[in-house]
Amino acid sequence: MSGNYVPLYRKYRPQTLDKLVGQEHIKKTLTSAIELGKIAHAYLFTGPRGTGKTSTARILAKSLNCKNGPTIHPCGECESCVDITNSIPIDVIEIDAASNRKVEDTQNILEKIQYVPVHGKYKIYIIDEVHMLTNHAFNALLKTLEEPPENVIFILATTEVHKVLDTIKSRCQRFDFRRITTDDIVKHLRYISDEENINISDDALLAIAKNSAGGMRDSISLLDQLSILGMSKQITAEDVNAILGRISFDVLNKLSSKIIASSPNEAIEILNDIYNAGNEPLQILTNLSEYFKNLLIVKNCRKELLCELTGLNEPQIEELIKQKDLLETQQIVFLLDRITYYIKEIKLASNQRLWLEVSMIDLANMSENTKIMDLQNRLKALESGGAVIRANTVPQVPKESPAPQPVTRPAPIPPAEKPEPQVQHTVPEDPKEEEFTPPPMSKKISGNDISVLWQALLSNIKSPSAKALLHLATPVKIAPDGVIITFKNDKLVSQINDTNKKQMIIDAVNTMFNQSDAKVTIRLPKPEDAEIQKQSAVSIPAQTEIAEPVKPAEPEPLPTAEKTETVSAEKAVEVQNTEQPIIEKNAEKTAEKNKERIETDQEKMVLDLFDGKYIE
Repeated sequence: MSGNYVPLYRKYRPQTLDKLVGQEHIKKTLTSAIELGKIAHAYLFTGPRGTGKTSTARILAKSLNCKNGPTIHPCGECESCVDITNSIPIDVIEIDAASNRKVEDTQNILEKIQYVPVHGKYKIYIIDEVHMLTNHAFNALLKTLEEPPENVIFILATTEVHKVLDTIKSRCQRFDFRRITTDDIVKHLRYISDEENINISDDALLAIAKNSAGGMRDSISLLDQLSILGMSKQITAEDVNAILGRISFDVLNKLSSKIIASSPNEAIEILNDIYNAGNEPLQILTNLSEYFKNLLIVKNCRKELLCELTGLNEPQIEELIKQKDLLETQQIVFLLDRITYYIKEIKLASNQRLWLEVSMIDLANMSENTKIMDLQNRLKALESGGAVIRANTVPQVPKESPAPQPVTRPAPIPPAEKPEPQVQHTVPEDPKEEEFTPPPMSKKISGNDISVLWQALLSNIKSPSAKALLHLATPVKIAPDGVIITFKNDKLVSQINDTNKKQMIIDAVNTMFNQSDAKVTIRLPKPEDAEIQKQSAVSIPAQTEIAEPVKPAEPEPLPTAEKTETVSAEKAVEVQNTEQPIIEKNAEKTAEKNKERIETDQEKMVLDLFDGKYIE
């Protein structure tokens, strides 16, 4: 019985132009050419796989060589039609260019084109995957293709037309086959299912059509594979997803909800269930990207087009509508961009599960605080809050400056004899006209503020994936003699300890405290952690200074005026040298007072908003 079985894609291959699914523009053009007798000597059929290129070539050959032809309705019973249906190479020769690509193979074909056809009116050569021919083979075919014998027709088929020489394309009539629409595929699959008594739901047919990417042959092959299940029960969309290794919509909906809610712990739990069900990391992220793509369509398109554009049913569309107001368009695009990045990383990674979990933690933290409206509101709050202290600068020097010591002014010198002073840095007489701003200075961090130390430590870690993992950590102790960091999940603890991410933390601590032997402990929480935090706050000396990320440039010294014979120029330099130390001393006092201040809400808002930090 198995020897007589014919696959469905062969059994339901179209035999006439009117049976060809889709490709209306090609059916109309070829029908008119056959009816008018305007047959070209060479055709080039190009398009994606499974869209009907080879089938159309065979139909055209039947229409031309049928005993009733040329006709658009070949009988299918004459000797020529039967030979074409059974692929008997008498008058219609099908050649696979992938296995016959050498110049010798082409020359062998050209030697036989001089023979007249046996049964039909034309000798027709169908060369499939013609782009696989070598340049020498193309050149050998070129002259014959330009001026073939009157009874010879070439039909070239390819999925990669850009690889075909332009000289070949210019000698053929080109027909571009388009991807078949999802609706046309579903209708044809329903027709085949009814003919074969396959019990399958409409949702399952839709899932098959979506997976085929516009190819009818792939859709029929998958239906043939699923037809065995339809003998005992109805085939559902879940059965299709199981065969394809796809994740169901409901599971993706739960996972996306945790990502949108910025709940990495719960997202990891759902991800673990998906992975244990046998789904590969690459397939998980691919399905998740398709889910967010559909969410993007639902958010930006009219409701009456959603089912057609996404291929989802009404209940699934309603679930996406509930989620669309939780994210802005730029947030969804950003999530899709991050998923694409991690898909590339997973393809190259040896430990794919590690990168899968890192990607989920990253995604669950990326959607937080990225709404444009939230950013605008926070900016308005900053602007309306009065004078905002900049995070990387110290306040300006107060306007009241101590008066310089009195000096004796010399008698004025006539203009002609007064030398031109070369002093470049002068102190303005009126502070209102120009305010003095000292260079940026480092912020002394108080030892009992472990949250500030923690942020400073995170700022020294360059790896995005390591920093994403540490967002789930709790610092217990941060001191030069040791750092203790805890995670609630033992898997995260093992991931940090077993990879180079721990070394990144050690390097960051060494940089932070200007040392080379930092001790870092990564573990689960313990009851005594609260007491360790208190002792850590006492053990760290106050005003611990973190290593300078950027060394500020020292202020240029005031250039002294050249010695001149004029007494007034020397006195002017003396006055400036007397005033400058007083102003610098006042600036240092103000800067020291600014170092000891506690962060205000506005400062913290600026730091959080722009991911800022204090620099020395």
